[in-house]
Amino acid sequence: MDPLGIDGVWRHTPHVHTDPRGSFLEAYRAADLPRRFDLAQINCSTSGAGVLRGVHFADVPPGQAKYVMCVSGSVLDVVVDIRVGSPTFGRVETAVLDDETRGAMFVAEGLGHAFMALSEQATVVYLCSEPYNPGREHGIHPLDPALGIAWPAGVEPVLSDKDAKAPSLEEALATGLLPDYRRCQEFYATLH
Repeated sequence: MDPLGIDGVWRHTPHVHTDPRGSFLEAYRAADLPRRFDLAQINCSTSGAGVLRGVHFADVPPGQAKYVMCVSGSVLDVVVDIRVGSPTFGRVETAVLDDETRGAMFVAEGLGHAFMALSEQATVVYLCSEPYNPGREHGIHPLDPALGIAWPAGVEPVLSDKDAKAPSLEEALATGLLPDYRRCQEFYATLH
C-alpha cells in the first residue's frame, strides 16, 4: 500500500501473474492495510460511460472506510479531503482504476469519495467498514468548482438526482455537515 498526498488515502498496486490461461492477483489482503479495517458490507455497482457517483461521505464516528476496485472497465477514482481542520482540507487525489492494472484505493473514514466511469461500462466493487446507513450518509455536489476536481474533458457527467441536489462544499461547511479532522484522528487511533 502506497500512501497518497492525503492522510488516510492509500493505493494498492497488485502484482498480476499472467500465463496463457489468464491472470491471477491478490486483490485484497488485510495484512497489507496500514490499519485495521473491519469488513461490514461489500457493494457492487455497474455504470455506463460518464456516470459520476459521489462525492459521498458518512458521519464520523463511525464513518465508512472503503477499499475500492474496478473489476471491469475503467473509472476515475476521486478522494477529497473534506475534514474541517485538516492540513490538506480541499485537496483532491485521483487515480484511474481499471481491469488491466487491477489497482485499488483505500479511503479512510471522513474523506469524500467519488468515481466516474471512463469506459462504456464499468463495474466497481467496494468493501466497506460499516453498512449503509442513510441517516448518516451525505454528499457534496461533484461538479462544485470549489472542489477543483479535474473530471475528464468531453465527457457529459451523468448524476443521480440525489447527487445533483447535493450541497456545495461551502454550503456543507456552513451547515456543519463536514467531518471534523480532530474527531477523525481520534477515531483512527482506535483502529490500530
